Amino acid sequence: MECSHNLPETKYHLQESNPLDQIFIGRVSVYNTFSYLFFRKGTSTQAILHALKYRGNKEIGEFLGYRYGQQLRESGVFQDVDLIIPIPLHPRKEKKRGYNQSEWIAKGLSKALGIEYNTTFLFRKTFTDTQTKKARFNRWENVKEVFEIKNCEILEGKHILLCDDVLTTGATMEAAIQQFIGIKDVKISVVTLAVAN
Repeated sequence: MECSHNLPETKYHLQESNPLDQIFIGRVSVYNTFSYLFFRKGTSTQAILHALKYRGNKEIGEFLGYRYGQQLRESGVFQDVDLIIPIPLHPRKEKKRGYNQSEWIAKGLSKALGIEYNTTFLFRKTFTDTQTKKARFNRWENVKEVFEIKNCEILEGKHILLCDDVLTTGATMEAAIQQFIGIKDVKISVVTLAVAN
């Protein structure tokens, strides 16, 4: 990935406030929200994400997660994060794909930030259709009750970093965050590889 220095980086982690802060306002409480790259159709970011999700190139997720994790570490924004949790796929979808792309992103972030990642707390209990061609409300209807959390008492008082590949309307991430709301003193931040703009 020699051309990675030409990628359209958001640099949102260097700003006091950024446009992603608005996504979850009035929906769920999120401490920080950052995305590494801008996503537009027909761009290098789309090609990279398609390779990651649909062509078996899971190492791209780890590479870019590590690269962004280094930038996040240097900026000091996540010094108090206790745990990284990738957004899970339904077991059926993960079996078909062979891996969860978000877990590979989490691996890279984990290495760069020196923070453990875990795939056992949050799981997807319902199989859903792809979100890519759905409108905002339909995306929420598609995912609003698909996640469940286990052993939530272990997460009390923790700052958790949820990670995924792309942030579009925020519906999937919001549905995941909802699972953490009842946990005492939990704090949630969000990182994705890309944000649709």
